[in-house]
Amino acid sequence: MAELELRLAETDEERQWLEALWKKEWGGTTMITRGRSTALADVQAVIAYSGGEPVGAVTWRMDEQDAELMSLNAFREGQGIGGALLARAEQEVKSMGTTRLYLITTNDNLHALAFYQKQGYRLVRLFPGAVDAARRMKPTIPVIGHHGIPLRDELELAKAW
Repeated sequence: MAELELRLAETDEERQWLEALWKKEWGGTTMITRGRSTALADVQAVIAYSGGEPVGAVTWRMDEQDAELMSLNAFREGQGIGGALLARAEQEVKSMGTTRLYLITTNDNLHALAFYQKQGYRLVRLFPGAVDAARRMKPTIPVIGHHGIPLRDELELAKAW
C-alpha cells in the first residue's frame, strides 16, 4: 500500500466526495443520533488518501466541551486506515479543547464495537429503542442490520483525556 496521507476536507471537491460517501454508506447527508439530526455541512472531516485516491474518511461535530464522531469509513480493512483516521480525529478535537470524543453506534454493529474498544473507547450508555425513534426521522434506516440482528438500540462509547 502507498503511504497514507491524511488531510482535512476543505475543498468543494472533497466536500462533494464526502456527500457521495454519506449518501452511499449512510443513506443521506444527515445522521440521526440520540434524536438529533446532524447535517454533513455541520461536521469537520479528514480524508485518507493512498496513491492520490481517497481510501477513507472520518467526520465529527463539536458538542460544547466534547466532540461526537459522526462517521468512520475505511475502504481497505486491516491496513490501519481506520485507526489512523480515528487517531487524527482525536488529535484535532483535543486541539480544540475537548474533554472527550464519543460516538453512537447501533446494537447490530459488532465490528464497530470491537474496533472502538480496541482503540480505548468504553461503553458508557445504552439508549433502548433509539433507532426505532430515529427511523421516524430518517425512514431510510433499515429494520434489520448486520448479521440479521434487528436494528433497535443505540450505544454510546467514549474516550476521555
